[in-house]
Amino acid sequence: MGLLDILLGRTKPVGADLDRLFALPSAAVTLEAAAGFTPTGRGAVCFATVEGAAFEQSHREVQALLDADTDREGPPVELRQDDYGYSWLVSHRSPDQLAALVNDLHAVNSQMEVNGFGPQLLCSLAGFEDRSGRRLALVYLYKRGTFYPFAPLPDGTERRDNPLELQVRAALSGDLRLEPDLGRWFPVWGAPGL
Repeated sequence: MGLLDILLGRTKPVGADLDRLFALPSAAVTLEAAAGFTPTGRGAVCFATVEGAAFEQSHREVQALLDADTDREGPPVELRQDDYGYSWLVSHRSPDQLAALVNDLHAVNSQMEVNGFGPQLLCSLAGFEDRSGRRLALVYLYKRGTFYPFAPLPDGTERRDNPLELQVRAALSGDLRLEPDLGRWFPVWGAPGL
C-alpha cells in the first residue's frame, strides 16, 4: 500500500488465510462449554457457480483426494446447489471428527485455489447443534479471512436468532478471528451442511 492509498483512505483487503480453519476444533470446545453446542459432522464450502470442464476436473480431484481417506464412510464430498444459485461442496463426518471435517474443508478450499477458482470461493461453514435442536453454523468468509456465527430460528422461517449469534461472538472472541462488521454476517439460508 502506497502513500497515495493512505491519503485517499484506501485499504488493502484482508486476504484469506485458510489455516484459520484449523482453529475450529478448539473453538468448538469453547462453544460447547459456553452455549452447549456440539459439532454435527457436516460442513460445506460455498462458491459462485462455475460451468465447464476445468471445474469438473477440479471437483474430481477433490473427490479423489478425499476418497483416499480410508476412515470415511459414505460419499466424501457431494456437490449441491442452493435456491440462490450458489454451489456447495458438502462433507459429512461423524460428529466427533471435527478435526477431520476441518481438514476436508481446508483441502476443498486449497484445491479450488490451486486450480484457479479462488475468486469464486465465498465461504466455508461447519455445523453445530444443541440438545434442544437449535442449529448454528460457524461461517468463514473467504475474502475477509474472518468467522461469524449464523443461527437460524428453529421455527422454519427465514429469521435469525440474533441474541444467540451475539452470545457466540462473545464466547469465541478469544478463539477465532471474528468479523467485526455485523453487516457482513450474511445469512446462509438453506445452506447444505448446516
